[in-house]
Amino acid sequence: MIVDFDPVAFRVFGWPIHWYGLMYLIGFSTSLALARYRIYKKIIDWKNIEADDLLFYSGLGAIVGGRIGYMFFYNFGMLLDNPISFFKVWEGGMSFHGGLIGVMVGLWFFNRKYKKGYFNILDFIAPYVPISIITVRFGNFLNGELWGKVSDVPWAMVFPASGSSLPRHPSPLYECISEGVILFIILWIYSAKPRPMMAVSGVFAIGYGVARFIVEFVRVPDAHIGYLAFGWVTMGQILTLPIILAGITFLWIAYTRFNKPN
Repeated sequence: MIVDFDPVAFRVFGWPIHWYGLMYLIGFSTSLALARYRIYKKIIDWKNIEADDLLFYSGLGAIVGGRIGYMFFYNFGMLLDNPISFFKVWEGGMSFHGGLIGVMVGLWFFNRKYKKGYFNILDFIAPYVPISIITVRFGNFLNGELWGKVSDVPWAMVFPASGSSLPRHPSPLYECISEGVILFIILWIYSAKPRPMMAVSGVFAIGYGVARFIVEFVRVPDAHIGYLAFGWVTMGQILTLPIILAGITFLWIAYTRFNKPN
């Protein structure tokens, strides 16, 4: 398979609607629908208006933080050379780690308004985050970016944007499945019953961190950064380690200090 899709999904009055942006919209909308489903089933004691506002705060944080994170962690030189490139989000270039920081900042502002408890909010939103990971990683795939190393596996694909006609690991799809589909199933089932505060957030952090760390072994790092140590350590792995450690800490606190269903 040759991964060479048109990045523009369709046009509205001549204005291009890119697949990448569309994937964000689908991810956020689906997450909100699932949150409202659990509110309707009284699995969680929230109101629809609160879930709507949470989507606004977290979505804005994800987009702004994701772009800032990418420009600072992965492409600071481009930002210095052409500051206007910061706003060209339709061309791709978003960092999950920056987006995660942005979401956490957005949740802080949300908590100031609703006073629900910061970690209660984290636990509430954690099961829905993998939905956006699924759609965004698929958007990366449609953009033909984040390709993997050259491989002879039966499902290897050609990414013309890599400048090579050799088949490669479709690493965006690996992340879509591991960080998205599998992690969503785990969190959806785990959070269906009351858990100690910080437990659901901890499971998310460990699950995402481990999946991302493993996929980085077959994903080609940004050419201008390359490997940072030992010929295999990437920027993504370095940024992911704190997430794994935070998840372990959250779980330890949840089952030692807050060992009470919440």
